[in-house]
Amino acid sequence: MNTPWGALEVADAHVHFFSHRFFAALAEQKKVPVTALAPLLSGWELPAEDPAHLADAWVQQLDRHGVQRAALIASVPGDADSVIAAVRKFPQRFYGYIMVNPAAPDAAAPTERALASGHIHGLCFFPAMHRYSIQDDRAAALLDLVAANSRAIAFVHCGALSVGVRKKLGLASPFDLRFSNPVDLHAVALRYPHIRFVVPHFGAGYFREALMLCDLCPNVYLDTSSSNSWTRYEEAHLDLRTVFRRALDVAGPRRLLFGTDSSYFPRGWNAQIFETQTRALYEIGVTGETARLIFHDNLERLFS
Repeated sequence: MNTPWGALEVADAHVHFFSHRFFAALAEQKKVPVTALAPLLSGWELPAEDPAHLADAWVQQLDRHGVQRAALIASVPGDADSVIAAVRKFPQRFYGYIMVNPAAPDAAAPTERALASGHIHGLCFFPAMHRYSIQDDRAAALLDLVAANSRAIAFVHCGALSVGVRKKLGLASPFDLRFSNPVDLHAVALRYPHIRFVVPHFGAGYFREALMLCDLCPNVYLDTSSSNSWTRYEEAHLDLRTVFRRALDVAGPRRLLFGTDSSYFPRGWNAQIFETQTRALYEIGVTGETARLIFHDNLERLFS
């Protein structure tokens, strides 16, 4: 892909795989058939039932924008099969992540089966969404599965959490921010020193705490995804350039993972996020070598 540093390979560490099963799960919560969601989505497309078709669409998007690889996130618990199908079809283009809910009954068995498929590379924990502490023994049972799989990582969402599709559909979001502080992950990351933990969106409003966590735990990474609108919660002069400057100072260039938080069609891959982050990094004087790490190499090295 063309950038201010010349041609760069790009890998996206954060893409939501909004499958048919994802929308079916939301329809079940709304107590309507999945087809009834279409008029409520205002411009979003409902994908076909076969996740392979959605995988095809994402590959076309990656090709169009010159993106080599993307981490696909199954964005509701129980949707592992959708991402597994995508990764199975395009193993050189996708990493597969699944959302897990340790508070759900018997969460370990389906998670273990998904990891055993060989097509799942990360478990995504959303403590505020599912109302549990990442220090809970139920979370530890799933982290033990990650620890036993040398290729798998643990993705832990911290900070502000807003799910746009839930708002579109008029679904309540009874999340609990008491469980969203990156500081909660400190003891866990120390307990599992061989697990690579990824905290998205620079901590999404807990930037200071996320930096403290990275400073104390060398196995914690930050992903740069989304519009990073959480900066409005911070002091007046904290813009994206400052965020990158401070993150590079504390975490270093090898623990930042570029991501877009892309999700729905017809928009597809959110090139605007790439352009905004590229510009911010170039304006603070990042070298081509560091850009290559952030935009591609760091994600690849997580699973090498």
